[in-house]
Amino acid sequence: MSVAEDGTADFGFERVSLAEKQGRVDDVFRSVAKRYDLMNDLMSGGLHRAWKSHLIGMLRPGRNRPFRHLDVAGGTGDIAFRVLGAGGPDTEVTVLDINEAMLRVGQERAETQRAGTRFGGRIEFVTGNAEALPLPRNMFDAYTIAFGIRNVPRIELALQEAFRVLKPGGRFLCLEFSRVDLPVLEKIYDAYSFHVIPRLGARVAGDKESYQYLVESIRKFPSPGRFAAMIEEAGFSRVTHRVLSGGIVAIHSGWKVA
Repeated sequence: MSVAEDGTADFGFERVSLAEKQGRVDDVFRSVAKRYDLMNDLMSGGLHRAWKSHLIGMLRPGRNRPFRHLDVAGGTGDIAFRVLGAGGPDTEVTVLDINEAMLRVGQERAETQRAGTRFGGRIEFVTGNAEALPLPRNMFDAYTIAFGIRNVPRIELALQEAFRVLKPGGRFLCLEFSRVDLPVLEKIYDAYSFHVIPRLGARVAGDKESYQYLVESIRKFPSPGRFAAMIEEAGFSRVTHRVLSGGIVAIHSGWKVA
């Protein structure tokens, strides 16, 4: 998903202004917020749970020391609750999302968790833009973004902001859809993506167009190699990526060395 010199960006297969892209992305997630996690289960056949578990396994939040974590574009709290569950009693998570409808879903889930005294006050929800985080520099031990960065109009700014708010020695992890690298699987995946997912979105979430956009946005996202180069350009070191499920998704990792 690239930004041209004329101030336009990809919105699925369309080319729109930056302002229009952000507004339309907001509309997509406002529409699907209440059914977002359910749709993830249905669209992936539950595989997204395994992918997220892999992400948390790579993160390994500290169990015996303070650990401050930032999850961006994670409004429903799905990643945040996993981090809290894997970490120790001094693990704290800030969930940041630009979309308040998504954040409300996460806040409702957090209230349920708090009622059971599971996580106490160790999670907070912040409205903010990944391109200009309303947070101080050198604040977090780790930063995650799962299935969100392809919706950011200016990815390079989001990566620079991730670098800024991480402490020296902090880790960046991104879970995102990628390029299927098995020819037979690619054909099946394309047919499923373009013909089944939008219809599923229409039936379950009442919104075919939003899921059509989400499918198209995957195809416009940079290749794993190109995205790794973008992460390096933002200042990160020891950048690597792992492809999962035949390339359906990839997890990119980078470290803030200094």
